[in-house]
Amino acid sequence: MKFLPPSNVFPTHSPPVQKFVSPPIPMPTHQVDLHPPLARTTEASMLPPTPTRPMMWVRACSSSRPSTTSSSLRPTCAPPLPGTEGMPTSEIGMAVYRLISSGGTNRTGRTQEGASTVEMARTKMSAVVADMWARSTTQERRSLWRRLQAWTTERGLGMNADSACLFVAATGVRPQGQLAYTKALSASFGAMGFENHPLRVLAKALRGGGAAIPENQATPIERRKLVSWARQQQASVRLAVLVAWKTASRWAEAASLSSVQFLLVTQREVVVDWFQTPKGRTQDPFKASRFAVIQGPLTAEIAVLYAKCAPFAPLSTVTTSALDALWGQSAQMQGYTAHSIKRGAVKHLLPLLTSGKLSPHLIDRLTKHEEEGGPGTLSRTTLRYAGGDVDLARALETGKVTKHL
Repeated sequence: MKFLPPSNVFPTHSPPVQKFVSPPIPMPTHQVDLHPPLARTTEASMLPPTPTRPMMWVRACSSSRPSTTSSSLRPTCAPPLPGTEGMPTSEIGMAVYRLISSGGTNRTGRTQEGASTVEMARTKMSAVVADMWARSTTQERRSLWRRLQAWTTERGLGMNADSACLFVAATGVRPQGQLAYTKALSASFGAMGFENHPLRVLAKALRGGGAAIPENQATPIERRKLVSWARQQQASVRLAVLVAWKTASRWAEAASLSSVQFLLVTQREVVVDWFQTPKGRTQDPFKASRFAVIQGPLTAEIAVLYAKCAPFAPLSTVTTSALDALWGQSAQMQGYTAHSIKRGAVKHLLPLLTSGKLSPHLIDRLTKHEEEGGPGTLSRTTLRYAGGDVDLARALETGKVTKHL
């Protein structure tokens, strides 16, 4: 049997407990700006944080990124949401951002005297990023990025993938052009580390609507007409035209070739190395399409013209647009563009497939297209260049099957 102690053993009233009050935490006076100057406050940025994205305050740190905000603090999500108006959060993303937004990436990799080790490494990395795309591709994406910045700024929208989709829809260009814009912006956002899922969905929707089907392709040119015009031009243009035809290449690819890329030049054979051009050969130099051997008609003429070209200089400085303008002024070349050379060469080879003199994968290799289906099939890119005609239908060899049905 247990006995309870009398009630007066324990006091009925305990002394008041003093509450512990934590000292105030000093707040930082500066904040890393994660938003570009053109950003606008969106409704999404004013929503309370979710449990998976706790709120945080970003302390000041040594950074080369300029800040456009005042000294007042602003809560941000940790980590910043990709695809919003925020600046890239990675060093590689910032290098791509500088390359696309302003073109300020240093291609030489040189740093100023007294620069820190981090700044020197950042400059060298930016020089590497500058060669990520072909120079023409970088210029096109830079121009498109600036158009997007101006469009979103005028309408008070943020620089994100959703706004980019609206921008593409508002351009009013054909679906083929919208698909090209969408793919370019998606690549830019992705390289900077931003969310590009809306752009990928839009690209898929455009392809479903037939945007991948070209509407107005260049008219294929015949060899006789092309050679006749080329022989009336100066030696450099003449050489580039003949090389473009014999290798079924784009005009820019052939014109940018230099003398050092001709491994062998004789009256009967010319060997070309595409290592520097186009861009795909540099990124993956061990493809079978890297080399092209020129034989047959026009080979001796190419060898004679090659002996006159300057060393280390491109075959021709005439750009694609300049050649289009030149042909537009010629009555002999009306209706043709620079792209007509490659399309004409591909169309010239199609009848040889029907007769069994050529294998389809050799055309893919010469045109520097991805050999997708193996030796017996043509790649989708080559089919697009060939267009729809009787020679192409016969080259696909479905007649060998239907005659048994």
